[in-house]
Amino acid sequence: MKLMTLLTSSAAVLTLAGGVSAETLNWARAGDSLTMDPHAQNEGPTHALASQIYEPLIQRDMSGKQVAALATEWGPKADDPNVWAFTLREGVTFHDGAEFDSEDVVFSFNRAMSTNSNMKELLSSVVEVRAVGKYGFEIVTDGPNPIMAANLNDIYIMDKGWSEANNAVEVQDMEGGEDTFAAKNTNGTGPYTLVSRVPDNKTVLKANPGYWGIGQFPLEITEINYTPIKNPATRVAALLSGEVDFIQDVPVQDLGRVDADANLKVVKAPQNRVIFFGLNQGDADLTTDNVDGKNPFADLRVRQAMNMAINREAIQKVVMRDQSIPAGVAMPPFVNGWTEALDSIPAGNIDDAKALMADAGYGDGFSVTLHCPNDRYINDEAICQAAVGMFAQIGITVNLDAKPKAQHFPQIGNLTTDFYMLGWGVPTYDSEYIFNFLMHTKGEKRGSWNGTRYSNPDMDAKIVSLASETDLAKRDATIGEIWSQVQEDLLYLPIHHQVLNWGMANKVETPVSPDDRARFKYFTLN
Repeated sequence: MKLMTLLTSSAAVLTLAGGVSAETLNWARAGDSLTMDPHAQNEGPTHALASQIYEPLIQRDMSGKQVAALATEWGPKADDPNVWAFTLREGVTFHDGAEFDSEDVVFSFNRAMSTNSNMKELLSSVVEVRAVGKYGFEIVTDGPNPIMAANLNDIYIMDKGWSEANNAVEVQDMEGGEDTFAAKNTNGTGPYTLVSRVPDNKTVLKANPGYWGIGQFPLEITEINYTPIKNPATRVAALLSGEVDFIQDVPVQDLGRVDADANLKVVKAPQNRVIFFGLNQGDADLTTDNVDGKNPFADLRVRQAMNMAINREAIQKVVMRDQSIPAGVAMPPFVNGWTEALDSIPAGNIDDAKALMADAGYGDGFSVTLHCPNDRYINDEAICQAAVGMFAQIGITVNLDAKPKAQHFPQIGNLTTDFYMLGWGVPTYDSEYIFNFLMHTKGEKRGSWNGTRYSNPDMDAKIVSLASETDLAKRDATIGEIWSQVQEDLLYLPIHHQVLNWGMANKVETPVSPDDRARFKYFTLN
């Protein structure tokens, strides 16, 4: 800890003295990574930091295209479509100098499929992983899986020997509040190594001199100082003053100020992420409402009324300053399965919504608590505050409880919230990813983020079938059927699709990645 503090202090002195070299990038965003354990949390900022240090077999570039990482070739075997074969990259070493090979891959995949892993839904169709020599790897699936490669972008590879030596074989139990060696220490194959870390304060990375990608990627940034700055005004002030060079979440109210600064620029793009509310519609009674012995959310008419009450256009104009796209479905437009018809805003008005409430027996309304993050999504708490007033118009008194994401997300996983905000990005660009995490019955292999308590065995069977359906037209038809059922049952109340606004010094050159992932090995500096 003393060494960590000294290193952090030294970096701060260099920054204040203006002595940081041109290759240093000072990076900030609203929230920090939740853990350094690469399999413990399937969460955007957590992956964003981990992806600088750890690598998967296949990764996405800044445009979203899949490219080779620790695997150089992959595909289903011609003589057995239930097996995906991978040729692994030779000559790769971990940050501590240990050699990378197939044993590390087998270990990492088994770890990612274990109970505490938050990545196991991505591998739910896998029945076995096995090494084939030193640089061969195979995944055996329960039936042919045509999109297995798309599921592997965030399955990071750890060093088996390092994990065993440091009691890091088991994945950190985030929902149980566990702290582990892997949560604070790293040993990957990626372009940057961890120098020091003080969670929610500062993380320092430096270029990996033994990185296999030297000569293949720009790798112009040699040091990264990462500082989470929760307060929007403080974050943009740091960019305007030159204290930081790059922020991923320019506050929408400050876009004009940043864009007008001759030393700065804002780069915009639609994000592969949708923001929505989840409701506990499965329990017989809610714990945070004032209705005894009943669950108002279990009544479809109440959910329909709430869906009508959300004034998405007002949120877009007033809260988001036009930096959002109103949504009618919990799926970004980037995803296979999205249609304009599914994404249409619900018809109806406040009077119609009130009539539905009365018809459901809640003409006098009820009260309930809404749990919301305040450091994860763009204007997340402000959106929730606006929704409080909108739901009040139909008689629902909403008590807002906003917390940092580190406290917010476990409430969803532990089923201790009845009403919550969540955002969902889709790194596979396929609906199966959404179904596995959000719509399938919560269980050992699927449904880890399904806080709605919704369970539909017929839908579950259709979701499972997607992993082994090789007739893509039939598969797409099944996806359409599932979305039709999701919309009919109104599992979630969609709000909007996020728009990304990356702010940066003019010296920084990068396109905006649709998944909001800053891949610094691709960045260049003027």
